[in-house]
Amino acid sequence: MIETHSLSFAWTPWTIAIAVVAIALTLVFGFLACWRNHFRKATVLLEALRLIVVVIAATLLGGPEWVEQYVPDDKPVVAVLYDNSGSMQTRDVVQSEPQTREEAIASLTQMEAWKSLESRAEVVIEPFAETKPEPHNPNRINPISNPAGIAPGETAEFVEEKGTDLSSPLLDVVRKHPHLLGVVLASDGDWNQGDAPVRAAGRLRSMGVPVFTVPVGSEERLPDVELLSFDVPTFAIGGKKVRIPFSVESSLPRDHAATVTMTTSKGETITKDIRIAAMGRTNDSVDWEPEELGDETLTLTISKHPNELLDDNNEIAAPISIREEKLRVLVIESVPRWEYRYLRNALSRDPGVEVSCLLFHPGLDARGGGNADYIATFPDTKEELSKYDVVFLGDVGLDDDQLTMEQCEWLHGLVEQQASGLVFIPGWEGRQFSLQETPLKDLLPVTLDEGQPGGWGSRTAQHFELTQLGRRSLLTKLADTADENLEVWGNLPGFQWYAPVLAAKPGSETLLVHQEVSNRFGRLPLLVTRTYGAGKVLFMGTDGAWRWRKGVEDLYHYRFWGQVVRWMAYRRNMAQGETMRLYYSPEQPQVRQTVSVNANVMEASGEPLSGGDVTLQIVAPSGRSQTIQLQSSGEAWGAFAGRFTPEEPGEHKLTLFCKQTGDSLQTTVFAQGVALEQIGKPARPDVMQEIARVTNGQVFTVDRVEDVIAWLSAMPDRPPSIRRIALWSHPAIVGGFIALLALFWIGRKGVGLI
Repeated sequence: MIETHSLSFAWTPWTIAIAVVAIALTLVFGFLACWRNHFRKATVLLEALRLIVVVIAATLLGGPEWVEQYVPDDKPVVAVLYDNSGSMQTRDVVQSEPQTREEAIASLTQMEAWKSLESRAEVVIEPFAETKPEPHNPNRINPISNPAGIAPGETAEFVEEKGTDLSSPLLDVVRKHPHLLGVVLASDGDWNQGDAPVRAAGRLRSMGVPVFTVPVGSEERLPDVELLSFDVPTFAIGGKKVRIPFSVESSLPRDHAATVTMTTSKGETITKDIRIAAMGRTNDSVDWEPEELGDETLTLTISKHPNELLDDNNEIAAPISIREEKLRVLVIESVPRWEYRYLRNALSRDPGVEVSCLLFHPGLDARGGGNADYIATFPDTKEELSKYDVVFLGDVGLDDDQLTMEQCEWLHGLVEQQASGLVFIPGWEGRQFSLQETPLKDLLPVTLDEGQPGGWGSRTAQHFELTQLGRRSLLTKLADTADENLEVWGNLPGFQWYAPVLAAKPGSETLLVHQEVSNRFGRLPLLVTRTYGAGKVLFMGTDGAWRWRKGVEDLYHYRFWGQVVRWMAYRRNMAQGETMRLYYSPEQPQVRQTVSVNANVMEASGEPLSGGDVTLQIVAPSGRSQTIQLQSSGEAWGAFAGRFTPEEPGEHKLTLFCKQTGDSLQTTVFAQGVALEQIGKPARPDVMQEIARVTNGQVFTVDRVEDVIAWLSAMPDRPPSIRRIALWSHPAIVGGFIALLALFWIGRKGVGLI
């Protein structure tokens, strides 16, 4: 760096005239003062000091500035920045043959391409948004589990996904290279992190640094068929059919037929022919009936279209656990009405359900019916009650020595903290109205009409009607296709009594309404569900489902209540051990979507753990590990809760660990979605054009490197860096001037002139 110094003034004719007159008058009056005092030494010194003060003041009128100029003695720098993100792997650059965007700009990343510019400037080539390996930290692995499969003492490198930030590289290169002649930016313009690139471009413009952009990639999406989602449940039951939805998105201009193939890890294959809509999304599902127990990996593949250029997104894999089902259900009723009798039979004959019945019959001396399915009393402790996955509440309440306030509190906690399901089936005696004064009131998904506690009866059959939610719900699916399902519900035998419902509460979902009856709130809701705390609640507004057996026996009645039990117990049974249970929501999370995790931890004696130290370790597909501390959310039920956000698509391994009991529980969560960097997305040349426009640069194509070099060679050097120090207002000058004035007046006082 070459440094030069100079003194500059900003004189004007008026300031020069004032300065000359002031100095001349000072000389005249000073000479006269000295002559009158016979040129006494003290007088001469004072007048000389006065002259110095006036000369300084006259000089400051010219606005003197001390100028320091810094001229770099080395070559200016040209920075070539090229995008090395995942989206640059998109093969949409067509020259002699299709190339990836990265391959298209490969020549710009070589120093040979800029040889002719070396005499003019120093060329620096730097990548940005590159995916970097991250060294493995052994301390991240929980001693109870090592899902990544790394031996103690070993290290491993995991790929850390990084998004594209176009703003930071532009600002960083200015900080690293102060003497910057210009920047060449080669990218597809697709950014997903950091500030908007135009803000960085504005900063470079203020510094006089132009950016020459080289956009690469196609502005239009490639002809592609992409499997967007594959909603595999966490677990399924051996021997029972499971429906697995999936979504396909197409950018092809026409509809076409395709074959979807689902393959299990044991080699079983299921194929299905579907029709994929053009330029849109197609939703469908695959039916599968697993036979063998154990963990499986399901892989869904869609056939490639002849015009499709990419096929690496035509396949999705997800894990599923196949279990032997054993759900525990408690049915509580007063009078053994027909709905209760057929419901009990349906649950008793279901091999996957273990049912317990508690009958508060006012005519019986002792509770229970003398059958193995019956229990004599309500569970004595919360620990005994917590074993039940679903509880059915019939026409029971606080009256006639039925439920107690404490038992209602237990049922409330069972749903809220233990993720159990609660089904309300009111009856014509209206006993459930007494539950309105208990904690169960908050769980009820509907508002009841207190003026009609006995409900409404009719001599003619009344009928249900499916809502839009009901048509999509698994609870109301009584046939394999949507059209058949509508036909089944339209032909079901009707009911002759329904509960006094006014409206569904906010946050609930209405699946069935009365076909004819409505009030000021709309159609009368008869099948309503809601999520409460960790569990689920269902309200059935009629006791006539047993009539569905007419002519078809148990076909629809058994199927409906079996679906209800399994749907309500699903979350509770996501992952469970002897003393632990783990469940989460949503069941199929998307990448970068917050997942709420709930856990129940019991001591070895079966009592809920109160205030324990419970942690959850999450190991991502890349091997990155994090551990979160779960907070107690219900000490009386051993409930703990926490949250985490998956940042990568794929299978995340979860390990629940309790320090007090030493127990652990492992499960997996499959996060769906795509990575930050997606292959196949259209390029964004408009972003590159905006950067060039704001910085007074130019836009070039990849094959015009010589034009870029010509522009850079013709650019003048950046002006030298100049620093100006205003002497006329500098504190040191002003302070010195005041000191001279003070000395002058002190001198006059000393010689007796004042």
